[in-house]
Amino acid sequence: MNKHFQDFVLNTTGATAITSQQVIQTLWSGYGEVVRVELVGSDLKSVVLKYIVFPSEADHSRGWNTDFAHARKIKSYDVEMHWYRDWSNQCGEACRVASCYAATEVSDERVIMLQDLDAAGFPIRKSSLDISEVKLCLSWLANFHATFMGVKPDGLWQTGTYWHLETRPDELAAMEEGNLKQAAVGVDRLLNECSYQTLVHGDAKIDNFCFSTDDQAVAAVDFQYVGSGCGMKDVAYFLGSCLSERQCERWEQDLLAYYFSELKQALALANKQVDWEKLHSEWLAMFPVAWTDFYRFLLGWMPTHRKINPYSQRLAAEVIDGLKT
Repeated sequence: MNKHFQDFVLNTTGATAITSQQVIQTLWSGYGEVVRVELVGSDLKSVVLKYIVFPSEADHSRGWNTDFAHARKIKSYDVEMHWYRDWSNQCGEACRVASCYAATEVSDERVIMLQDLDAAGFPIRKSSLDISEVKLCLSWLANFHATFMGVKPDGLWQTGTYWHLETRPDELAAMEEGNLKQAAVGVDRLLNECSYQTLVHGDAKIDNFCFSTDDQAVAAVDFQYVGSGCGMKDVAYFLGSCLSERQCERWEQDLLAYYFSELKQALALANKQVDWEKLHSEWLAMFPVAWTDFYRFLLGWMPTHRKINPYSQRLAAEVIDGLKT
């Protein structure tokens, strides 16, 4: 960390010194690091820094190193800074996120200084979930979607999620010709024309949830692709990140029913005025559409991915058939 950012940390926290720096993870394609910084002389014993530096050459694991992709990543980090500075404080305990202490940028470097969620009681990361843990994350999503129902995404992505069709022309071009490629614009339009729009996390996978030590609560991280959208985008993507094909077939209806029960309750608590029957009917019909939208992305980005399976193929076929009628 250069001296400018060291001084930024010390001045913001009131610390007298930084005693250690631990890299938690590197950012995708070599765009920086997430670092835990230990402090002395401050009420904060540690903070987490998302340190972003734009490389002269990106190192994408699958070779998507285009100027278009680079521009998308730059915007994603600008969006994330804006999210943490100007939006994240609206999230309550039911959709917990790290507090943002400050953010700064110099030239092609940015730093977002965040609450250390480990120290705040969310130190557990999981690579697989049982049904109760899946429900914890669905409850987080329901409360997040309720909190931001109907808002305008000022400073965020006008259409959230990292696989949004407009931002993925290279992946669309790479798809084999077929019914889904031809239907991609129609699938995207269905999601965009939903009457009810909220903010979607945009990358709500299992890796981006932090669990409490008692396994009774979660917090979420990584808001590069937060923006407007149908909440089913987050739900479909999340379930795909943590459930096998067999589990999706077995648990889909029960988990969707749980999500909607949490959403209804959260909307009432947030005093959001919606036509519940219309919202429920509209979004429930969008679940296979949202799943198909991400499936479309995978077919162009990584056609050998495990989620390209009979479950995804079945949902996509149903959606495509619906577009023809």
